[in-house]
Amino acid sequence: MSAAAKPSTRPLAGIVLVDKPPGFTSNRILQKTKRLFQARKAGHTGTLDPMATGMLPICFGAATKVSGMMLESSKRYRVTAAFGIATDTGDATGTAIERSEQPPLAIADIEPAVQKMVGRIRQVPPMYSALKHEGTRLYELARQGKEVERPAREIEIYEFSIEAFDWPHLTLAVHCSKGTYVRTLVSDLAQQLGTVAHVAVLRRLTVAPFAESQMVSFGVLEEAAAEGLDSLDRWLLNADAALVDKPAISVSEADSEALRQGRRVSVLGADSEGSVRIYDPDGRFVGIGHLDGSGAVKPARIFPL
Repeated sequence: MSAAAKPSTRPLAGIVLVDKPPGFTSNRILQKTKRLFQARKAGHTGTLDPMATGMLPICFGAATKVSGMMLESSKRYRVTAAFGIATDTGDATGTAIERSEQPPLAIADIEPAVQKMVGRIRQVPPMYSALKHEGTRLYELARQGKEVERPAREIEIYEFSIEAFDWPHLTLAVHCSKGTYVRTLVSDLAQQLGTVAHVAVLRRLTVAPFAESQMVSFGVLEEAAAEGLDSLDRWLLNADAALVDKPAISVSEADSEALRQGRRVSVLGADSEGSVRIYDPDGRFVGIGHLDGSGAVKPARIFPL
């Protein structure tokens, strides 16, 4: 019997902002979306916990070249904390490991502690995380009942504010730098208040520079796929949509070709330093370059035509 034919794939390039549903790993949604788009190559930027929902940028083909940059982006979340119970995972999927009999807190008690966490702070990553210790994922060690020392890391909280309060639940808006664990924020806040807590609900609203309104649910993508790939591809964003915070420059056709061959080129009036988006005379995205401060740009990430 002959082996079943593999589904056909295509050299797709672009970004889709999937609204991840609860109960799925980020990798599972990545694989489902990749098959839906019949993409040859795909990757996601920034893992969401299985219980979490919200923005999961998925990059196809050449757009995976910007995925590393998006890992550096700030994120916005809405999180609901449940006070009185701590779990081993820090969220509602875990097993209760500690309970607090503290009387209900008032919002006036909570607000100063919330504000105290805005700014640059140090945070110890949770055991249930994908970080590695001597080559092993921390969550794998945690499942074996092991705990290892984790060095604190500096993060930045740009916003941490109360949206709703109904004891024992507190809903917070979070705008934070890369590397922030919201579960740990909730745990640390509870500790300041003399109690314990876990994450009951978590939703990622944005990954900079994208807006919440640009997300699309997996159900909508499935409906679009049933109408054909053209309908599905309407949800694709160009790779340079992830780079709008970088200045743009235009180069000649000859210079764009030189950049594609890995050569640096001179740029009139460019005497600054830093990353830039590069476009050819027809407005096509060439890639990401680096201004070296001497009036030249050298290629960093070049995209195929």
